[in-house]
Parts: sequence; structure tokens; C-alpha cells
Amino acid sequence: MYPWQDYSGRLSPLKLAVFVALFLPALWTAFAFGMGWLQPRPFTEAIHQVGLWMLRFLFIALAITPLRQIVQWPRLILVRRMIGVAAFAYGLAHITLYVADLKFDVAKAASEIALRIYLTIGFAALLGLAALAATSTDAMVRRLGARRWQRLHRLVYAIALLAIVHYCMQSKLDLWEPTIMAGIYAWLMGYRLLVQLVGVRGKLPLAWVGALSLAAPVLTALGEAAYFWLALGVDPVRVLSANWSLVVGWRPAAIVLGLGLAVTAIGAGRALVPVIGKRLPRFA
Repeated sequence: MYPWQDYSGRLSPLKLAVFVALFLPALWTAFAFGMGWLQPRPFTEAIHQVGLWMLRFLFIALAITPLRQIVQWPRLILVRRMIGVAAFAYGLAHITLYVADLKFDVAKAASEIALRIYLTIGFAALLGLAALAATSTDAMVRRLGARRWQRLHRLVYAIALLAIVHYCMQSKLDLWEPTIMAGIYAWLMGYRLLVQLVGVRGKLPLAWVGALSLAAPVLTALGEAAYFWLALGVDPVRVLSANWSLVVGWRPAAIVLGLGLAVTAIGAGRALVPVIGKRLPRFA
């Protein structure tokens, strides 16, 4: 079966669109590198761009399950595996470019990974993704058994946390996007926890989705303030107050709030307008 086919072997426009989209960041990075746009250190910038897309794809894959339930689009599950494997592929490209930047001195790369804690954490996340990618096939599900397979693939949440920590430590002061990802991670983990506590047939009531979408940005803002206070000694009140001003641009907490409310609004729309709810899944 080709990546753009559904389980019945028919062409899936959704899978085809996602399959093509997964290549675009890599193609753009390669094109920008060739054009000399990744300055002042092209290789370093390419490494960062590819690693960033690994993390983005990983979080998109994690978001598939709650999104398919909230927006009532079950066939979204068709692209989760594809996106997850793409995250691993970008992670593999990330470390390959890193080794290439060291002139393929594998011994030096191994030494750097062992001695620099943020590289150690990132490499551990990549090894975890490799294990999940290797066991992502239907054959491996049958071989491991559904329960053991699910237990193994729950490690993706720990892997995502390691990836965020790696990104934060590597970014140092430029923590805008790492903080957004941390906020999304809080939302995803909150969703998973609430489904266990108050879920109805494995789904979270929309009111709880809305509450979670309000709580996640608060946690994002508090986490950001705590980091700058503990790591850099910045007054946390100053960091928190920045969330109320657009002079410094859109803050991570505001982005997390907007994403959460958008998902909640779409879920509400799908619940209130059955006609739309019947038409949208046909795209897959």
C-alpha cells in the first residue's frame, strides 16, 4: 500500500496532501541553503531548521488523537503514523547534518553528544523516535500485540518532553517557540489526563476542552516567568506583565490561548452544525 492510499487501497486526498506537505520544509531548507539564504552559518541554520520541523511534526502527530475527537473527523487518524515517521526522518536528518558539520568526524560527534547534556537529551529523544518508527507498521502491531504496542508508543509523550528540553537548552535566550511548544505539551497532557478522569467513552466533553484551553496558557505564562526568574534572575512580574502588552509582540501564552480557543470553537461548530459535520470527513 502506498502512503497516499487508505486501508482499502483507494486514493486518499487527505493522505496525499499530507504526504506532499511533509516534504516541503526539507525542500525549502535545501533550496535556501543552495541559494545562500541561511546566513551567517548555513550549516548550523539548516541543522536548526530541520530539527525544528522534527519537533513540529512530532507535536502535530500527538495532536491528531484529540483533534479527531474534538472536531469529529475520525479519518484524521489515517495520517498520524505518516506524520510521526516524518518526525523521525527529520530527526535523523538533523543529526546527520550535525555530523556533516563536523566533517563526518563520528568520534567527535559521539564525544560532543556524551559531554553536552542538551545533545545527550536530544539524542535520547531521537533514539526513542527510532524505536517508535521501527515499530509503527501493522506487522509490528501484530507481532507485539496491541496492548504491548500501545504501552511502547505511550513513550512518545516522554520523548516529546525530552525534545522540548533539548530545544530550550539549545535556544538559550530565544525561547519564544520552545515556550509555545511547552504550552501545547501542557494542553496535550492535560487532555490525556482529563479524558481518564472525566471523559465520556474516551472523549472529553467540549466544556472541559474549553476549560483546558484557558488553563494551558496560564501554565505557559507561569512556566515562562519561572524559567526566566530561575535561570536568568529576571523579575517574574515583568515577564508575566509582558503577556498583557502587544508592544513586545505576541507572547507564547497568547499563541497557546488562541490555538486552544480555535480548536474549541471548531469543535463547537461541528457539534452545532451537523451538516458541516457530515460533509468534512468526505475530504479523506
